[in-house]
Amino acid sequence: MLFNISNKTIEQSAQTVKFVFVSIADYTNTTIEHKETLEANNFKALVDETLFLIESNILYVGIDNASYDNIRSSSAVAVRAINTKLYTNITIDMNENLNDIQIQSMCEGLILGNYQFLRYKSEPNISKIKSINIYTNKKINEIITKAKIVSDATNFTRDIINTPPDDCYPDTLVQIAQDLAANSTLECNVLDERKLEEQKMYALLAVARASRHKPSVIHLSHKPKNPKCVVTLVGKGLTYDSGGLSLKPATSMVSMKADKSGASAVMGIMKAASELNLPIEIHGFIGAVENMIGGDAYKPDDVLVAKNGKTIEVKNTDAEGRLVLADVLGYAQQEIKSDYIYDFATLTGACVVALGAYTIGIMGYSDKNKELLKVAAKDSGELVTELHFNRHLKKLLKSEIADLSNISSSSYGGAITAGLFLSEFINEENKEKWTHLDIAGPAFVDHIWGENPYGASGAGVRMMISLLTNLYQQESN
Repeated sequence: MLFNISNKTIEQSAQTVKFVFVSIADYTNTTIEHKETLEANNFKALVDETLFLIESNILYVGIDNASYDNIRSSSAVAVRAINTKLYTNITIDMNENLNDIQIQSMCEGLILGNYQFLRYKSEPNISKIKSINIYTNKKINEIITKAKIVSDATNFTRDIINTPPDDCYPDTLVQIAQDLAANSTLECNVLDERKLEEQKMYALLAVARASRHKPSVIHLSHKPKNPKCVVTLVGKGLTYDSGGLSLKPATSMVSMKADKSGASAVMGIMKAASELNLPIEIHGFIGAVENMIGGDAYKPDDVLVAKNGKTIEVKNTDAEGRLVLADVLGYAQQEIKSDYIYDFATLTGACVVALGAYTIGIMGYSDKNKELLKVAAKDSGELVTELHFNRHLKKLLKSEIADLSNISSSSYGGAITAGLFLSEFINEENKEKWTHLDIAGPAFVDHIWGENPYGASGAGVRMMISLLTNLYQQESN
């Protein structure tokens, strides 16, 4: 999608539709063209409300108020309203009162809302939108460039997640990462099965044992000169999760292609960080594994030895993501001395039960780091809620025959006990640097919501780019 910026009024044509964004305050306090028609159609300028005047080629878009979230969401709704029609261009007279973040939010909404995953449609109804023409006297080229980079990285992430498991398995993630590095300043290193054995990642290897697709650990690096700080990102990359021998119910297996959302988000973040040339050293680690059933599958009652030497009693083979992350977190800490460590995983259905389908659960020991995430989420339009660790829940991971169990002995507090399990694989000196993000809720949803489509949302990408931007500004002061 091409953005054209002009300080001259752009002429309309039959292939061009004009977007007019209206807040409740605008609607009630100013004179708007076609106001009588809007009132006759009961248009109230509420967020995500649209009214299309076909004879005038004008789409009125309600935003309720000019908050970043409302602008982003309504921009997405607007572009969806016309992206399967014959219009090829959109024009917008940019309100000069909009600040930089509001302008970025609008551009993000337009790009994210225009996303379509049509790879498997025999007769795809592809969006005809080619360009967006913006009339403004403000200098907004840099803002739009950033919005494009962040939104394109989010859509890149969505594409990976939405790809079915028979077309996206561990080797596919490796190829995507290598292609990403080949076309950017990123570096890529891959550990194959033999190297994983050398690194004693026996928990990860156990999860992968029954699959015909061999596991890998991917390490992507962004290394600018004189970085302000060092950040490690770790992503759960279960390209498919059958549940293993603790087999999932049939309905729960649908959408398990999305169990690679954490890994996909890490790649999207690395892509955007490279293109933005952020002055922070960033390392992305991905555990690419498939959890299947078969004669060689790992079993309930097995005891696994993780990379850090801790033993794990397997009580449920469907709690496999934490086993993969345990080893990848250990490897990441071994390889890189970081100032901040974040892991991303569709880890628990319990987090969805607790927070709903739209909110990321964040856990960790550092209040400062969790606050950084909350600020970044608010700026980027994502939703996070803190889930608090406590020592009583940690006792539920006790095992009589190993150092700990891979699931809690209680059916309650599952998201927190999963986070506490991961904390057992964070070195003591890194406890205050690490934050866990359970993205199980918003990563993949079966309906359109705001700027997000059916399916993969790219959860975490926009938020982390906002956080990384805030970090280098903070570290510069």
